[in-house]
Amino acid sequence: MVTMLRKQEYQSMSTLHTIYRTSLGLLTDLYELTMAYGYWKQGLARREAVFHLFFRSPPFGGGYAIAAGLAPAIEFLENLSFDRSDRDYLASLAGNDGRPLFEAEFLDLLGELRLQCDVDAVPEGTVVFPQEPLVRVQGPLLESQLLETALLNIFNFQTLIATKAARVVAAARGDDVLEFGLRRAQGIDGALAASRAAYLGGCVATSNVLAGKLFDIPVRGTHAHSWILCFDDELTAFRQYARAMPNNCVFLVDTYDTLSGVQHAIDAAKELRAQGHEIAGIRLDSGDLAYLSIEARRMLDKAGFPDAVIIASNDLDEHVIDSLKDQGARIGVWGVGTRLVTAEDQPALGGVYKLSAIRQPGQPWQYKVKVSEQAIKTSTPGILQVRRFFQETQGTKVFLSEAKNREAIGDMIYDVEQPPGGDCILVDPLDATRHKTMPAATPAKNLLVPVFRGGRRVYTPPSLEESRRHAQAQLAQFHPGVKRFVHPHQYPVGLEKGLHERKMEMISASRSSRVEGR
Repeated sequence: MVTMLRKQEYQSMSTLHTIYRTSLGLLTDLYELTMAYGYWKQGLARREAVFHLFFRSPPFGGGYAIAAGLAPAIEFLENLSFDRSDRDYLASLAGNDGRPLFEAEFLDLLGELRLQCDVDAVPEGTVVFPQEPLVRVQGPLLESQLLETALLNIFNFQTLIATKAARVVAAARGDDVLEFGLRRAQGIDGALAASRAAYLGGCVATSNVLAGKLFDIPVRGTHAHSWILCFDDELTAFRQYARAMPNNCVFLVDTYDTLSGVQHAIDAAKELRAQGHEIAGIRLDSGDLAYLSIEARRMLDKAGFPDAVIIASNDLDEHVIDSLKDQGARIGVWGVGTRLVTAEDQPALGGVYKLSAIRQPGQPWQYKVKVSEQAIKTSTPGILQVRRFFQETQGTKVFLSEAKNREAIGDMIYDVEQPPGGDCILVDPLDATRHKTMPAATPAKNLLVPVFRGGRRVYTPPSLEESRRHAQAQLAQFHPGVKRFVHPHQYPVGLEKGLHERKMEMISASRSSRVEGR
């Protein structure tokens, strides 16, 4: 057994650098480096820039997402460097003329690079929406550009899986959900990140023992069909497992005939009880889970084992679980694997990282906007913050302590250089005819918090357990319609009216200049 001291030692480890005992400076796309090189060659490297990381559409056809990935991103940023092996590798790269791709002086510059940026981000577990910045990076252009790929890699995947887990947990309607996806996950690092994000999103445990060690996540597991097949018959297999693990007996009952397996589990459970132990439960992994769980529950109760839990697995997701609950399934714990850790129905979040402002040091900002024929792909200029508005609630809705008697009613994206005053008018970024007004006295909270200032960390990440509780408290603040699986209510998110008008002016000017330049 791992002692409490050892658990604390594991938690204090640098997780990324425990797993990857090498520099992660090259965890980037080549074009980030070629642009950085170009900035340096053109004398632009020290210009100050602002980038925002955000996503354009909510995943899984839902109405929200759960922000995740900040703690590992902080670790990446604190250890950002290009060691000698990184620079030697880059020196070996050649262009299409056979000459080196990068000059030695630029590689020396990379060797001296350390984080100097200001970074603001929403805490992990925060409920977030499309177009809202999850991260804001402000600092030297070269350095800010080089952060793009790694930040997107970390936030895109973990936010996606945390959101999927939150949906699965909602479908379970108070039942425990276990993350069982290690064997089907996208590689070792994908499995670890998925286990972490799934726990943050609401799962109570994982089967992934390495994730349990690294992130202090509770671990759970049963046995496989191979255990049963190693013995002459199913009852003998259950008896032998009970002898080996009397304090961890969950019998997998569907190797041959499920209901016969339930009876054999009951027989083994009676013998286990006679020895002073209790069966923890049974697991169903195939067949008609609604019918089989109802019959299994009836058999277990009749035999005197009302506390034996029924665990179900077998390609579950929020939609399958929701249907089984509606059918009256008597399942108490849900083991969800492949469809959770791979986000099978939407395997990528689609987060982006866009430049929104640039300036010479000490000079006024020049705002930037990427214009597209698709409104959803047109970026927002400025140095952005998100303000969430609340209304006090009465009635019977149960809130966690953080969210007590407060319901989120709208989010405003605004420019910190030109903050709003008085009543706030929110304009839908994709439909300018949709407005919402927040009176000046409306309670509100800014979502992005300072994480780094001048490259120095000024934020202590909460523990994973604390972030998990934060996610639960956050979800409790939103109307149930926002959390529906099908056709969710569109939560109001808008640009502050002045920011919207500046954006429209810049788009108009950009299009006019293109027409005039023909």
